[in-house]
Amino acid sequence: MDLQLGGFHHLTAITASASDNAKFYTGTLGLRLVKKTVNQDDTSAYHLFYADGLASPGTDITFFNWPAAPEKRGTRSAVRTGLRVAGEKALEYWRARLEAAGVSHGDITLRDGRATLDFDDPEGQRLALVDDAGKGEAHAWAGSPVPPEHQIRGLATITMSVPEIAPTEQMLVQGMNMRRVRDYKGGHNQSRSVHVFEMGPGGPEAELHVMVETDQPQAAQGAGAVHHIAFRTPDRAGLTEWTQRMKALRVATSGEVERYYFRSLYFREPNGVLFEIATDGPGFTADEPLDTLGQRLSLPPFLEGRRAQIEARLTPL
Repeated sequence: MDLQLGGFHHLTAITASASDNAKFYTGTLGLRLVKKTVNQDDTSAYHLFYADGLASPGTDITFFNWPAAPEKRGTRSAVRTGLRVAGEKALEYWRARLEAAGVSHGDITLRDGRATLDFDDPEGQRLALVDDAGKGEAHAWAGSPVPPEHQIRGLATITMSVPEIAPTEQMLVQGMNMRRVRDYKGGHNQSRSVHVFEMGPGGPEAELHVMVETDQPQAAQGAGAVHHIAFRTPDRAGLTEWTQRMKALRVATSGEVERYYFRSLYFREPNGVLFEIATDGPGFTADEPLDTLGQRLSLPPFLEGRRAQIEARLTPL
């Protein structure tokens, strides 16, 4: 059987204000802050992970905290991140909740056969709540201000924009073993062609939507932008298979990178969007009990000796 990705592992974006970001994602959205750590390549910056009650792979939206200007929107970028909720009653709940919080949002609409509610976070990060019909795993967080039945259940469809589909499709299908399953019209005035690529088990948590925009400038990352999209592989053996596959295809990669909570491989698809393949384990309980995740600054062992220096450069949340 061909090597298969298990869906999305996490999505990492950029914020210019860690404290405001934490208030929005834990307070307004009701997600759990499951890991408060630093960018391992730039320890002056927080790396915040929000997820479900069990910190499950496939539920994480994460942020690097950099003092960046707002992003310049355009193509060659990820343009909207889906978050799963169960049922249209949940979407009605969220529409009222976002309205009460003064959050910019659209109407509940049918997109690619699923009820969807678009909204932006305070920095313009483009998000969408997607009805998954109650399918797939869900682990509510008891500490959330959102009722369990309406809580965000994990990542859903992620949409990226490219100026031409052919090179990206070649990478997704021939390189990453995704399946092109359907197309639809979306984006600006429902005039853009969007191609749906499915991974492994399928479902909204395993669909990458690729929108073709030939008339847009190239995006420039900043606050409110997506930094990279990460996909799931079960373990280190699986990651090594992906590493060998990319090498055989002559794709330039980072080589395997030890992140302690997971192990990763990074590369860019032909239109420039940064991808990561990450292992499901060992997970965020590698250095903290499940009950107290995210309450203190966690550092992997290779940074622990620099704790005092690192903490001195961070603004407390």
